[in-house]
Amino acid sequence: QVQLVESGGGLVQPGGSLRLSCAASGSIFSIYAMGWYRQAPGKQRELVAIISSDGRRTNYADSVKGRFTISRDNAKNTVYLQMNSLKPEDTAVYYCNEPNGFSAPTGVFGSWGQGTQVTVSS
Repeated sequence: QVQLVESGGGLVQPGGSLRLSCAASGSIFSIYAMGWYRQAPGKQRELVAIISSDGRRTNYADSVKGRFTISRDNAKNTVYLQMNSLKPEDTAVYYCNEPNGFSAPTGVFGSWGQGTQVTVSS
């Protein structure tokens, strides 16, 4: 089963930017779609961005569309999330995982990692 390690979170002011990274091991990374998820306090985990196995297709939750960009480097087994124009409502723990589909995933293949905390506050 894939192991996932997220990094790059931190405290940032509204309007700022962060770049998250997720290093994967234990699976054939390049054959799976990858997704970034987040979970805010008291809320369910949600999928915010997804990228196809070859990196050619991406999709975003409406709440982050136009502000976040997901990308991947299959040679490095790493997926990234560039987050710009951050808002306080983006505050959450961010996780990566392998969704079980691209168009309408219903679950994930991997175990959840520790995640990385993103806090947007002045």
